[in-house]
Amino acid sequence: MSVQNLSLGITLMVVTTLIFATQDGVSRHLAGEYNVMMVVMIRYWFFAAFVIALASRQAGGLRAAAATRQPVLQATRGLLLAAEICVMVAAFTLLGLVESHAVFACYPLLVAALSGPILGEAVGWRRWMAIAVGFVGVLIILRPGFSVFSPLALIPLASALMFALYALLTRYAAGKDGPATSFFWTGTMGALAMTVAGLWFWQPMTPPDWAWMALLCVLGASGHYTLIKCYDVAEASAVQPFAYLQLVFAATIGITVFGETIATNVIIGAGIIVAAGLFTLWRERQAKKALRRARA
Repeated sequence: MSVQNLSLGITLMVVTTLIFATQDGVSRHLAGEYNVMMVVMIRYWFFAAFVIALASRQAGGLRAAAATRQPVLQATRGLLLAAEICVMVAAFTLLGLVESHAVFACYPLLVAALSGPILGEAVGWRRWMAIAVGFVGVLIILRPGFSVFSPLALIPLASALMFALYALLTRYAAGKDGPATSFFWTGTMGALAMTVAGLWFWQPMTPPDWAWMALLCVLGASGHYTLIKCYDVAEASAVQPFAYLQLVFAATIGITVFGETIATNVIIGAGIIVAAGLFTLWRERQAKKALRRARA
């Protein structure tokens, strides 16, 4: 790892969230005009090319990047992320950026809740309380039992659950494979799966929308690059809280570009989710510090 630089890491995380929020806005536009499967497929083609280009520049080249002792796990990770992206992009078209991201913001809480049964990690009572409070925020957004409740609001929640499982499988894979291998399998398996599924939904695109598609692909590669550099210069737990800015940026784009509105219950629920998530991240960081002191 490079020399730690927290201020640079925070800056890169903020830039990354802005890039991904912009990417979500472009995805919302394209998926509103074309089939979601086709949009995600083309996006993955460029992502796979980016991953392969990075791998070829590393020591050992593509052979070293592809080498893994757990191919089934790595393939499952890649397929799960591809499916999650399809579900989330569909949510953008059905619910908009604001509500989709407000619900999706609960994924760190899902990671914390599932880390015990899946990874065997200890989750203290304080984090369990934060998880419970966070899901109260989700219920405030969804408003089950009220006449305005829409089952469509469960779509970004399903996406958050899928992304949480992907994150946990990534942690598990890290026990035997390095980040370069996991990144390679994420891009290539996702591209393979989306090609098999997406070609059935091919639609001709207008020249302006091809330009939007090109921008989408460039944003995806740029976001992954800045995220890699971010984690290279700063500890993940220190910069992760700033990832919540994607909710702010995406909501801004949803309101200003797509004319979306924010209901009061969404503001309250999202605020509770973010607060609970930040507390969970803080407790996780404190637990890691205590573990390092105990080992010292």
